[in-house]
Amino acid sequence: MRELIRRVLAKCTRISFQLNFQNRFYSLGKESSLMSPFRVDGYGGILIKDYTVFQRGAWLYCDESDSIHPNPKLQIGSRCEFGFNNHISALEQIEIGDDVLTANNVYIADNIHGYEDISLPIKLQKTKFKKSVFIGSGSWLGENVVIIGASVGRNSVIGANAVVTSDIPDYCVAVGVPAKIIRRFDFNSAKWVDVNDVS
Repeated sequence: MRELIRRVLAKCTRISFQLNFQNRFYSLGKESSLMSPFRVDGYGGILIKDYTVFQRGAWLYCDESDSIHPNPKLQIGSRCEFGFNNHISALEQIEIGDDVLTANNVYIADNIHGYEDISLPIKLQKTKFKKSVFIGSGSWLGENVVIIGASVGRNSVIGANAVVTSDIPDYCVAVGVPAKIIRRFDFNSAKWVDVNDVS
């Protein structure tokens, strides 16, 4: 009975979100929602496909008011599940595939804050585009993962607390700061294998 009540409440929450926010996003798929409280900067550049859910505390940034980066794009696939307090910041382009799962406190950005001018406080310096970010379908990002200007391949795993600053290929497990590959799926043996030579 308790599970049924939970499902009904979740369904009502998704319906309410759709009714209130459907026309704000560039595109909002069927039954997708952000659980309150949340923050969105730049609805017009954000496309979320079907059945994708963000837990409470999400912040999606895709601000179109930046004259240097006037047409940012944040695209999120179908059936993704994002944990609590996920922050995604697209200055130009971030694309997340289908069936992606994240834990809590995950940060994904295609940009970094400028710090080159030592005559100015860093908070007054411009945010700088680093590189487009692509997160492959079926991937899993653990607790407190940070991804900045790098991509993660299909069905790859990023371990808790990792900081990804260079691309991780398909079917890999990466951990650490900066993230390094420790396992790969070997199609010849059809098994996940440890790697000695981290690339």
